Amino acid sequence: MVGILPRPTPTGQPADEPRQEPTIRLRPRSLVAELLLGSAVAAVLSLVLQFLVVHLGISEPSFAPEALAVLGSTAVLVAVFAVLAFGRRYWRRSWRVVSAWVSLTAFTTLALAVPLQGSRFYYGGSSVDNGFRMQYMTRMASTLGLADMNYPDTAPYYPAGWFWLGGRFANLIGWQGWAAYKPYALTWIAVTAVVAFTLWSILLRRRTALLAALVTTLSGGMMLHGIMEPYAWPSAAWLPPVAVLTWYTLRREAPAPRGALIGIGCFVGFAAVTYTLHFGFAVLLTVTMAVVIGVLRVREGHRAGATARRLFLRLLPIGVVSGLIALLVWTPFLLAGGFLHRSAAQHYLPESSALLPLPMTEANAFGALCLAGLIWLLLRCRGDRIATAMLTVVAGIYCWFGLSTLALMAETTLLAFRLEVILGAVLAVAGVLGLLELIAHLRQRLTAHHAARTTVVACALGLIGAVSLTQMTIGDTMASAAKKAYTDYYPTGANAKGQRDPEQPGAWLDELTGTISTLTGGEPSDDIVLSTNYTLMSFHPYLGFQQETPHYANPLADYEQRAAAIHRWADADDSRELLRMLEHGEFPPPNVFVLRNTPKSTEDSEGTNRPARNSDELTLNLKADAFPQQPNVRDYTVSFAPKVFDSPAFVQREVGPYTVIARR
Repeated sequence: MVGILPRPTPTGQPADEPRQEPTIRLRPRSLVAELLLGSAVAAVLSLVLQFLVVHLGISEPSFAPEALAVLGSTAVLVAVFAVLAFGRRYWRRSWRVVSAWVSLTAFTTLALAVPLQGSRFYYGGSSVDNGFRMQYMTRMASTLGLADMNYPDTAPYYPAGWFWLGGRFANLIGWQGWAAYKPYALTWIAVTAVVAFTLWSILLRRRTALLAALVTTLSGGMMLHGIMEPYAWPSAAWLPPVAVLTWYTLRREAPAPRGALIGIGCFVGFAAVTYTLHFGFAVLLTVTMAVVIGVLRVREGHRAGATARRLFLRLLPIGVVSGLIALLVWTPFLLAGGFLHRSAAQHYLPESSALLPLPMTEANAFGALCLAGLIWLLLRCRGDRIATAMLTVVAGIYCWFGLSTLALMAETTLLAFRLEVILGAVLAVAGVLGLLELIAHLRQRLTAHHAARTTVVACALGLIGAVSLTQMTIGDTMASAAKKAYTDYYPTGANAKGQRDPEQPGAWLDELTGTISTLTGGEPSDDIVLSTNYTLMSFHPYLGFQQETPHYANPLADYEQRAAAIHRWADADDSRELLRMLEHGEFPPPNVFVLRNTPKSTEDSEGTNRPARNSDELTLNLKADAFPQQPNVRDYTVSFAPKVFDSPAFVQREVGPYTVIARR
């Protein structure tokens, strides 16, 4: 029996000897070919599996989807561990790679798609942050260029790379942006796993790389922000292997491979166009690695000037390549002077950002794996450059948490909690490498018979741990997010269960949309809407006068000034004054108002507030930045007197609890 550990360590050296420089195992041409072909296989297979899953037709509420998801993912895991244990004998090398692509794709898609089989929404439904993500997808599906998710004629602030491709995907399949978000996100999760396998294959044996990719995927489910942010997950999952490659490239004595430098630059550039936080961390990490390596080389006796020049020449192509890629998305914002405006995007301090993350202390299989990883990193960091690089990433994450806390003095944060998913992935992969090395060490000291049994036990425990983490993700971590996918409302005014509660704002979406179309007679992308029901913006490419929250507002749009303008409109004495302010305002004015009918309270002779007849107000819900408080927003209401819209210049119609007003 060959087993999963035919060699003592992932690179084939005895466990008690210092590991030499890791070898790049894939040539640039082979790497590019695998990345492209593997991504294509993952995308196509994931979409096919999703198509089959949506035809299951299981009615909710039910635990049947979860049961099928666990069964399907467990079957794939059994196959994966069987291939790891026995595949070297019976599978050709080329088929091993393809089987790894298929296994990772099937595992991620079945585990995540089956629980959503009866909903058109992704995890989280259309609530909170998902509303903005769907709004961005809807905007990108309605235009071929870069555009802000909400404001008209405004350069985009949030990186548009992932969402722009999502818009093209929606156009390709002929779906609206919000509807394409779920299959697009699930497809990216599968592609991310396959690309992670290829990246780890650069420095690790194929079977070890497969385990690293698998445990990376599992960590994304355990650390909620991984799967819930599919646009950020690729850069998070790929950062650990790229960090190891970066350390190897900067540290090696021989000339640095050009392909490696360009590849690192491509990753940093990819992070820049998809998730700014990961871009910033990747830049800081790369520079930190260069500084640490420079200090080590000087201590070894090398000249400081020559060392600095050598490292600079290696950092230069990384910076040039990443900068050119970043400009593809960031050029409009830079030309508009975006960085001269203050943003509230980082004004968020949840408990998970105030406390240091310690995944290695969790009382579950994932915590045990992270603890094993931390121990391995500490024990092997001096003799193993893979461990050194990964420990540098861990240290960098904790430093980022410290810097984020210090940033409070500048009334901002660095959103450190978003790096927890990277920390979990690094420690989990380190745990796999450490356990493999430990088992190899034991097998060296056992007879062939007992060594084979050790391999069987290791495979069994690995399978049990993987199944445990998968079940925890499906049944616990993602359960509430899956529930929202079934209870949140579609633009039809009903949810995935066919329910419609008139007390819920989502129940009126269809009628509101139809009324706006009737009153304006134009396309949604031509309307600028000021709405108290912000969910409208997620399903149709309306332009918004104001974003729902300052934290998702483009700094170029001047959120506070717009809020002040709304207050002035509400204080207008009559329709003539309102029209004058709309026509001569600082910003393009809304041509559609969606306001809520709210009874105006009056005080009776007993001092009790009672609704007054025929004195309804038209109200708009707004939010103000309340950082560093938690919640970080303060809700308040702006009230319009109905008389300010009493003019032939306005046409209005009541829709349930709302009044839709359009300018003629």
